Amino acid sequence: MLRILKIAGAFVGVIVGAGCASGQEVLQYFTSFGLDGIFGAVLATALFAYLGMVLANIGSRLKATSHKKAIYEISGRYLGIIVDAIIIFTLFGVGVVMIAGAGSTVNQQFGLPVFAGSLIMAILVTLAMMLKVDKVIGVIASITPFLLIFIGIISVYSLATMDTSFADLNPIAESQEKSFPNWFISAVNYVSFNIAVGAGMALLTGGSEKNPRIAGIGGLLGGLAIGIMIVVSHLAIFAQIDTVASYDLPLLKIVEGISPILAVFMAVVLFGMIFNTALGMFYGFVARFFEMETKKARTATVITLAIGFILSFVGFTTLVSKFYSLIGYLGLFLIFALIYAPFKLKREGK
Repeated sequence: MLRILKIAGAFVGVIVGAGCASGQEVLQYFTSFGLDGIFGAVLATALFAYLGMVLANIGSRLKATSHKKAIYEISGRYLGIIVDAIIIFTLFGVGVVMIAGAGSTVNQQFGLPVFAGSLIMAILVTLAMMLKVDKVIGVIASITPFLLIFIGIISVYSLATMDTSFADLNPIAESQEKSFPNWFISAVNYVSFNIAVGAGMALLTGGSEKNPRIAGIGGLLGGLAIGIMIVVSHLAIFAQIDTVASYDLPLLKIVEGISPILAVFMAVVLFGMIFNTALGMFYGFVARFFEMETKKARTATVITLAIGFILSFVGFTTLVSKFYSLIGYLGLFLIFALIYAPFKLKREGK
């Protein structure tokens, strides 16, 4: 059971980074559609559960040590090139977004310059990437339960203190800027983007588990947990949309209304979740090109994080709204490959 929870926690930890944990992604992808956003959140839950199961199971069956071999195995030679390129682009790009998110968190909660939080994050990720993969997975999984607890507290408080009905709040929610024409496309794009984000590390996590069944169950539970977090986060933000819509980190703003002390703890947990995703992204990126725990990999880590820190100054909210939707559309290639993968591997007897 512990092995299942470790895989589930790692899957949640990699995907639930700055955007989802802070509420910014949920606001843009789900709450901006008002009541219809609930349908999108339920659809996303189902997709995350299935695709998380497939990714972890495939990683275990292929004993993946980097996403490259697994992706070419399930996608074929030509589609594999496209999917591999998309994942590489996504790993680095989302890593940059996480560094920017760290800067926004420290700035909103503690009033420090944005670059300070971003620099601290870049240094922490660089140091953590010197660890072995099983320790990296353990670090990522360990922080996840704290976020789940906070999301639950925030949701209960937000719904209990709302003084306006969802019907009255619906026009405010729907007036928020959105990048998609309807909730269905938005939900599919969100899952597609996040699977592209988490695929590399999910395959590595599955590869660390010898039993494909245990790996698959872990991925399934992780996907369900992500979906449930999206549903409750959407309801929490929706209930307070008239006061939190203008903030980079809407969930953190809700916590400030509960208690300033609790907000400090939430900021620390949020910083930890951002660290989780940043670590997963940059680890997967460097592991794609170099054998980890070697001098070349360590040098590449330092250079990669330095470049990521510089690029993070584009800004967190801007990066979420523009970069994420692009990756979502590109990630559909990976979604199609994953849906087909179990049948392909069964036919080939793998």
